[in-house]
Amino acid sequence: MRIKPLLPLLLATSFISAPIASFGEGVAGSYLSANQANRSNDYAAAAEYYSKALLQDPDDGFILQNALLAYVAIGEMDSAIQLSDEIIKLKFGSQLSDLMLLASQTKTKKYDEALGLLEESKDRISPLLSGLLIGWIHVGAGDMSAATQHFDSMKEPDALRIFGQYHKALAVATAGDFELADKLIHADGENTLHVNRGSIIAHAQIMSQLGKFEEAEALVTRSLSGTADQQLRSLLQKMQAKEAVPFTFVKTAGDGISEAFLTLASVLSGEDDERLSLIYGRIAQFLRPDNIQAILLLSDILQGQEQFDLATGLLAKVPTTHPLYLNAEISRADTLLSADKPDAAIAVLQGLANSHPNVARVQMVLGDVYSDEKKFREASKAYSKTISMLEDEGGAQWFLYYARAVSFERLDEWDRAETDFRKALELSPDQPAVLNYLGYSLVEKRMKLEEAQEMIERAVKSRPNDGFVTDSLGWVLYRVGKFEEAVAPMERAVELVPTDPIINDHLGDVYWKVGRTREARFQWSRALSFNPEDEDAVRIRRKLDVGLDEVLSQEEAEVSNAN
Repeated sequence: MRIKPLLPLLLATSFISAPIASFGEGVAGSYLSANQANRSNDYAAAAEYYSKALLQDPDDGFILQNALLAYVAIGEMDSAIQLSDEIIKLKFGSQLSDLMLLASQTKTKKYDEALGLLEESKDRISPLLSGLLIGWIHVGAGDMSAATQHFDSMKEPDALRIFGQYHKALAVATAGDFELADKLIHADGENTLHVNRGSIIAHAQIMSQLGKFEEAEALVTRSLSGTADQQLRSLLQKMQAKEAVPFTFVKTAGDGISEAFLTLASVLSGEDDERLSLIYGRIAQFLRPDNIQAILLLSDILQGQEQFDLATGLLAKVPTTHPLYLNAEISRADTLLSADKPDAAIAVLQGLANSHPNVARVQMVLGDVYSDEKKFREASKAYSKTISMLEDEGGAQWFLYYARAVSFERLDEWDRAETDFRKALELSPDQPAVLNYLGYSLVEKRMKLEEAQEMIERAVKSRPNDGFVTDSLGWVLYRVGKFEEAVAPMERAVELVPTDPIINDHLGDVYWKVGRTREARFQWSRALSFNPEDEDAVRIRRKLDVGLDEVLSQEEAEVSNAN
């Protein structure tokens, strides 16, 4: 659930609030290097360079706080706590150092100290976070009455109330009061306390303890729609079997505090600057190392910031026995692909295929990666395995036949490719991707041109602003000799995708056929500037040298001689 009014409640102050100091000559080099690393989200390098700067100027508050941010970002929490102690001693107002000491104090169950620090730092920590932390600290101290009263005091604005009541429900559930927890979550009849994926799991566990299996099943089923979440799927199976699931989502006050940080990290994920989400997620993981949802969130943020080694390192920590291991390994493969390490990604997916031989999703992802790497034989085999695993030939399966058809087409096994393309259309008759690919392929093979034109026209109706589909329409008109009619769609295609070499080349051919030879040569030259494939580039240069008619004549002669 995304609640925009939450953001002002979360963004209380900047993590770094100390004034910029003037640096001595010996500090400047390390500081400047650290600053550059920090700007590019290279947290490991930033931590190293800020630490070197601190060796020469250990009392500089600005360097201390930047170093703290870097150490938290890379997950070196012991070093971060030591830096937080130094910042507190030097009396620099710092939200992040306050949060790190609060995390340390609550992890070691020093609840009185944590409450005192929260009181001292109330102007630096957001009201939503401080409110949730105070409630859970009361739980840790054994005062459930004070905890529930505090959660109830979180009333205005509405976002504060929603999260306060959600965490109150979790708190009373830890004490075994599942009736009250369920009542709180259903309080307004609109399920507004289903604030994230975790809340679905928590509520299903609560309802299972009350024997409300059908309600829990319906809740999880709605949440699973369109996803491949193995943990939710496992939970659904237990609800269908009417199996009471222990309430393990939050077992202690420490777990609750971890969940508070993770809740807010999830809310902030996807914002323009995700560093606050990263920090909250790291603290959530520190407080509860087995919080796999925190690991998945953190890895997603780090991948987006191109910190691939940090992301894959986190994902490698997910135990093979955890229900989210499958999701984590697929995410790790995706991160390795983003890091331009396709062989490593394939190795991860092959290992997953061995450990999960009956999971169709693994084979499908493996097929996609093989296809991206132009390993079409391997891709076709992976897609075939996926198809064999799926019993229900539902409409969604069109993509598997389409993907396998593309692999066969690239392997020059046209009969098998056409069979799969037509199977995909049988399952989903109006898929523009299939209509376009099959139609374009038929055009290139000079086969069934009227049917090909009809397919491509249907695809254009579905995707009028898709330059590649529009190019196909212009090209089929060119192939059937309707050169004047081909001009408008080809010009539109270039307008939609101006830097594609093939589309520019096609427009050049169309211009040539309608007598606009100067414009044709201009388009061919443009096509060359966009780095076409080597074979295409050779043909374009020949057209520039001798013209399209001569090239076509030479090609026809070569075909005749070959026959």
